[in-house]
Amino acid sequence: MLDGDDDQIKHAQAVLSELRDVVDGGQALETQTVEAVTGVLAANGSAKEVLGDVVWRYRNTTIQPRTVNQKRYVDAIRSTTMTFGCGPAGTGKTYLAMALAVAALESRQVSRIVLTRPAVEAGERLGFLPGDLMAKVDPYLRPLFDALYDMMDGERVTAMLERGVVEVAPLAFMRGRTLNDAFIILDEAQNTTREQMRMFLTRLGFGSRAVITGDPTQIDLPRDQMSGLNEARQVLAGVQGIEIIEFERADVVRHKLVQSIVEAYRISDEARDA
Repeated sequence: MLDGDDDQIKHAQAVLSELRDVVDGGQALETQTVEAVTGVLAANGSAKEVLGDVVWRYRNTTIQPRTVNQKRYVDAIRSTTMTFGCGPAGTGKTYLAMALAVAALESRQVSRIVLTRPAVEAGERLGFLPGDLMAKVDPYLRPLFDALYDMMDGERVTAMLERGVVEVAPLAFMRGRTLNDAFIILDEAQNTTREQMRMFLTRLGFGSRAVITGDPTQIDLPRDQMSGLNEARQVLAGVQGIEIIEFERADVVRHKLVQSIVEAYRISDEARDA
């Protein structure tokens, strides 16, 4: 029996109804599932439609959108040639893109995956790091490797890297190339310069699709240098074949404390810029 005012009872009934549909569809009834259903309903979405969209499944891991915006992002990547995913950490921008890349490769929609990031982060630059190329590249590309190993057998990933089916490289190494029949992910795009972003966007070849992810609030470029991501969001808005998905604090699917941290910094930034 439900107790409360009429609106609360209606909301609880809606949550329970959606939970039943989700569980009937094979989802485990966990705290995270209840929170996801509640969040989807708050955004006027269908929990069954959002949580029922399995992007990739590997062993005991099922990767799916968990918010309405994440579902929009997944749909955009599937249906358009180029998708931008912009928003705070923890919103699944890179992880979902990686899952979709693996799914596209496995279903032979593309013949390879290309993963890249600009080699600028927290004041460091590639040229000043010690060691050979892989030793230099590894700290910046490790998050992409980690996601890939979450979704595929480790030995298979290693073999694909050796054969070039999966390529992981700094953004600077994309210059002069045309990437055909590939699923390309540019991560940490807020740290691209305007010139780097233009260079990357024109690498797209036939049969390819690109996903560009970044957090506009975490720019490590010099203060006098405009982010290529921010310029692209302005210039390319409304261009046919390009989707720009803006994530919000409500889309953070990590620990709840991460949501609070993101919001606290947002308020601080707004106060400083006022």
